[in-house]
Amino acid sequence: MDRLLYIAMTGARETSLAQAKAANNLANANTTAFKADLAQMRAMPIFNQGLPSRAFVMTERPATDHSFGSLQTTGNDLDIAIKGDGFLAVQDANGQEAYTRGGELRVNANGLLETSGGRLVLGNGGPIAIPANEKLDIGGDGTISIKPQGAPANAVLVIDRIKLVNPDVRETVKGEDGLFRRIDGAIALADPNVSVVPGALESSNVNAVAELVDMISLARQFEMNVKMMRVADENDSSLEQLMQL
Repeated sequence: MDRLLYIAMTGARETSLAQAKAANNLANANTTAFKADLAQMRAMPIFNQGLPSRAFVMTERPATDHSFGSLQTTGNDLDIAIKGDGFLAVQDANGQEAYTRGGELRVNANGLLETSGGRLVLGNGGPIAIPANEKLDIGGDGTISIKPQGAPANAVLVIDRIKLVNPDVRETVKGEDGLFRRIDGAIALADPNVSVVPGALESSNVNAVAELVDMISLARQFEMNVKMMRVADENDSSLEQLMQL
């Protein structure tokens, strides 16, 4: 009887984790360049000092869906979308290099270029500082040029180039902060073949309809597991009453 109860209990627990994945994907259906998380369930035998006579359910997030979202034209000088494969390099909360495809950029109060999530964008020598200017342009290769304040109309000053990288996505992992990093912890080299589309943003690749259907299916699975636990408990009570006769 305990096998039935244990399988149902772990099934309900792991189904709730899969629901959390689907809910997170749905919540980010409108997040710029968000990549959907994938999940799978599988049976795992329990190994200890005895025989592996029990099994439980385990939910895994084996990968991220790296398919491209559609490009949305914004006309904003600070918006960029990665064209094809690649990432732009940013600085995470710990000051380490990480990668994102979210190109909704802005200049913060300190004059540094950052993403909409507050991550500093990295260039050739670290975070990119933007001097006071009348106009800013980002080229297809990530080069940032400005027209300095008070300068002649034809004056153009190149200040830096956004670091664009293209690591093998099979060798990257997405962190809890939504940023990607190489699994081996190494820093990806700048790739001159990666280009951007200025004045555009990549939309999320989440299929909201598919995620909603998945949520409904997972809710039914959870109910079935709870019902199975209830049946196991009722059977246990009936067996106990029978033993008392």
